[in-house]
Parts: sequence; structure tokens; C-alpha cells
Amino acid sequence: MSEDAVAGEKALKGIPVYPGIVIGKAHLVDRSKVKILYQYLVNPEHLNGEVERFEEALRVVEKEMGSLKNGMAEKVNDLSFILDSHLMILKDSMFRDSTIRTIQDEKINAEWALKKSLEKIRKVFDQIDDEYISNRISDVENVTERILRTLSGKAQQSLSEIDRRVIIVAHDLSPADTTELNIGRVMGFITDVGGRTSHTAIVAQALEIPAVVGLESATDVVADGDLLIVDGSTGVVVVNPDDSAIIYYQEKKLQLEDYRSSIARQSHLPAVTPDGQRITIMANIEFLEEVAAVRNYGGEGIGLYRTEFLYLRSKGFPEEEELFEDYREIAELMAPEPVNIRTLDIGGDKFVSELEITKEMNPALGLRAIRFCLKQPEIFKTQLRAILRASVHGHVRLIFPMISGLQELLDAKDIMAQVKTDLDRDHIPYDEKMEVGIMVEIPSAVVMAEVLARHVDFFSIGTNDLIQYLLAIDRVNEHVAHMYQPFDPALIRMIGQVVAAARNEGIRVNLCGEMAGDPLCVPILLGLGLDALSMNARSIPLIKKIVRTTPMSQARDDLKEIMGLHTAHAVQQYLFERTGGMFPELREKGYL
Repeated sequence: MSEDAVAGEKALKGIPVYPGIVIGKAHLVDRSKVKILYQYLVNPEHLNGEVERFEEALRVVEKEMGSLKNGMAEKVNDLSFILDSHLMILKDSMFRDSTIRTIQDEKINAEWALKKSLEKIRKVFDQIDDEYISNRISDVENVTERILRTLSGKAQQSLSEIDRRVIIVAHDLSPADTTELNIGRVMGFITDVGGRTSHTAIVAQALEIPAVVGLESATDVVADGDLLIVDGSTGVVVVNPDDSAIIYYQEKKLQLEDYRSSIARQSHLPAVTPDGQRITIMANIEFLEEVAAVRNYGGEGIGLYRTEFLYLRSKGFPEEEELFEDYREIAELMAPEPVNIRTLDIGGDKFVSELEITKEMNPALGLRAIRFCLKQPEIFKTQLRAILRASVHGHVRLIFPMISGLQELLDAKDIMAQVKTDLDRDHIPYDEKMEVGIMVEIPSAVVMAEVLARHVDFFSIGTNDLIQYLLAIDRVNEHVAHMYQPFDPALIRMIGQVVAAARNEGIRVNLCGEMAGDPLCVPILLGLGLDALSMNARSIPLIKKIVRTTPMSQARDDLKEIMGLHTAHAVQQYLFERTGGMFPELREKGYL
């Protein structure tokens, strides 16, 4: 039996966010939005009372979230930062003060004013191209929903009351929801909405619970008590399966668990090909709290530390000390392994409360990343000071993002030189030999790679953005997302060009896009000659296994064949047959 065989049954397909298979009863969670039935004007003499009603609702929700945070299960306690971000939303001026002003200026009820504030914030997030950051609008919506329920007096079902083993089915789950879960009773999650970077995905990964999101219609199709099969490896959900499907997936589950255990037992071995080529395997992380998983999965360092979260959770811009403490701690926890810290990679549109920056028609091509930092040197200097100060506490490297040409790189290095001069003047220690690299993620940087290589210590290829810019594909646009292909021959040639330029100047090349964690892409990346691959931590054991089993000579031969192919489909099909032939268990277990 295969997944194709169950397609005739009631089967749904979504986005897998944590691998594994569970079979159990559905527990349908009603998280329908509170409908604002009463939108009314408030008499001027009652406006203060309406403001107080809103502020009292904020206090109630803040107290509830504080209690939830204090009562979080030990296994998810490291994810308390998610609730911290919700508590900060409650106090944010775009949220709190804007609602109060709307009540007072428009003389309307608190529910109506809160809805208007949400719409203003949603318009800001719509301008943000980064998938992870734009997904954070769901956090604002969850906080809004909680306040609306408090204002309306409508109680919400508590997930802490679940008293049996179930699979949660919901339109979406808020961070507050996930902290209420009785971990021993929840087998898995499925939701209508969400993506690989949504909070539900983050929690599922932390709990190591199979989960599928983005199913669109699960809450319409699934009834409470239905029997479900959730395949978190492939994103398939089977509703009320027959006996043959149950037997098939039970066998697949046992095989997957045995296979995963066998891989995990070897995850701390180095990734060395049979003919002796060593590849460094590292992890991409968003938060300090992910370091434990990197260690557990055998990561040999942090290939990419995205530093945007501290800016998003702060009201305004974080102080140097807050940044320093975060960078210092991650450097110490990973020492002596390297930590590659990427400087701020976000557009100015997120900071509308601090800076007067015109909203852009196309933020992906606008004032973001290094361009924003060069435009706001004091903000940039604060982060550079924090990174440099942390560099004496471990093996820290720095990466400048979105470098399009030599002048941007020289300007960034000039500002860093100014920061070093200031630190010297203040007798503050830093690693004078700290390595500096750039993200190669814009086609112009590929063209100029030979020149850029003379001015840096390493390259880090960011394939997520490089594919988008190279192929002119908006990866979140459902009409063209299928064209977003890591197997495109143009991309493979570009990576090869970057590696060749680096070799000529004697510098290393890392690759830190999603491509690094794709089993099908490993032969390409080995053949191209990458020094290091950086990926989601949970992908590390499998990628290490594939590297240890693939001779470099064979990877080079495969690359020669691939370079003769002219379509992404042809490349993907070749790799599917080649990798599937070498590792038939990967195809059987849904990894390919």
C-alpha cells in the first residue's frame, strides 16, 4: 500500500512541520473568531469608562498570560519567549495607545477600536517580505482575540482540560493554547493555517510531536472523535481510514521510528565521505533557546544566527547590553564551535513607530538588511559593538546580509572599523581576528564574487533569497510558488561560480538555505565543493548520514551529469532516482 492508495479515501495534504506518524481520535478545538455584534458610538461623558474597560481587559489578559508562563511544562519552558512576545504586544504603542486614541477620538466602543488597531498593524506586516517576520501577525491576532473574548465575556475552551490521548484539530493554535496543553495527552496537531515558521510549528518541533499545518479545510472536514492518521513526514492526514490504511501506517510508523533512532545514534559522528572529505554540518537558528537542540542533534556550530527576534520583541530598538548578553550566552553555550551571527536583516518598514520611512511597493527590493543598517549607522553600530564584545566569549563570526556589490561591503567594514576604534578607546576587549563574511544571496554578488572574495574571510550562500531573486519568484505567492526550485540549473551554476571564486582566493564557502537540509540536494552540494552546510537542527542527523555514505568522487560524477540537464524537473528526477537508488529507505519513509 502507498500514499497514492489512500488518496481515494478522505485524505488531506498540508505542510509537514515535524516528522512522525500518529493514529488517534480527533479533538476539534473551536477557535472561531469573536464576532463584534455591537459597534456603537460612546457618549463623551462615558469615554473614560470605555477606556478603563479596555485597560481592565488588558490587565486580565496580562495576568492570564503570566499565569500560563509560570505554569508551562518543563519541556516547553524554553519557549516562554513566545508568551513574552505576546506580553510585549499588550504594551506596544501601536496596539495599546492606538486603541485608546481611537476610542477617544472616534468615540467608539473598545471592541470596535481594537479591531481598527489590528487592521492598521496588519497593513504594516503586509509590507514585510520576510516569511518568518510576516507570520508574526498571527501573534498580534491571537492577542487581539484574547482581549476581545475578555471584553465580550465569552469564555474560551481550555486545552488543559483534555483528559484523553487525542490529536488536536484547529483552525490555528495560539502560543497561549500550546502552553496549556497536557503534553502526555496530545499526540499531534493539525491546523488549517500556518507554515514552517509559525508558532504552532515551533512548539511541535520543541515537543517533538508530529504536526501538519496549512491544511486549509481540516476543521470543515474533520468531526470531533473522527479517527485520524497524521503523517508529519509527508503532510498527509487521512480521515476515518479503513483497516488496510491503519495497518500500512502502523508498519510505516515502526519503521520510521527505528530508522530515526538508528540515525540519531550516529548523529555526533563527523560528516566524512567514504573517500575522506570532511563537511561541517551546522544549524540555522532564530532563538537562543534552540542551542540545546543543535547540541542534541550533533550540530557542529551555528551556521546562521538570525538576529531579528530581539528587535521585533523590543519596544523600539534593543539596547546594546541586551544584544550583548544574548550573543555572549550563545557564544559560550556553543564554544568552541563557531557561531555565525548575521547582522540585522529586516526592512525599515517594521520600525514605523521609530522612523519615518515611506512604505515601499516592493520591500524585497527596498530598504532592508545592510541597506537599512547603512542608512541608520547608529542602530548598526549598537549591534556591531554587541557582536564584537561577545566575540571574546567564544568562536564568533560576523555575516553582513544582502551585499549586492563591493561598495556596500566596504561601507559596512568602515563602520565596523569605527566601532573597533571606539572599543579600543574605551579599553573594551574584542577578538581582533574575528572573521567577517557576507551572505551571497543577490545575483550581482555572484557576478562580483571574485572581487568580493578578496575582502572577506568566507562566503555564506543564502539560497532562500538567491532563488527568489535569480528566478524572479515570490515564494509566498501561491500562483508562482511552484516555480521556486532549488534544482534549477541556473542556481546550480551560480553556486558553482561562487565556490570557484572562493577557491581562487582561498576562503571557505558555507551554504545556509533550506536547500542544505534537503536530502535530494546533498549530491549537488557535495559535488560543488561546499565546505559547510547549515540547516534546521532536526535535519542534521539525516544529512550527516547521507554525507558519510556518499563518496565525493561519485558526487562529482553526478554533478557532471546534472550540469548536462537543462530543466529543474530533469535535475530533480535524476536526483530522485540516484538518491532513491542509494537510499531506498528514504523513499520508503517519506524523506524523498
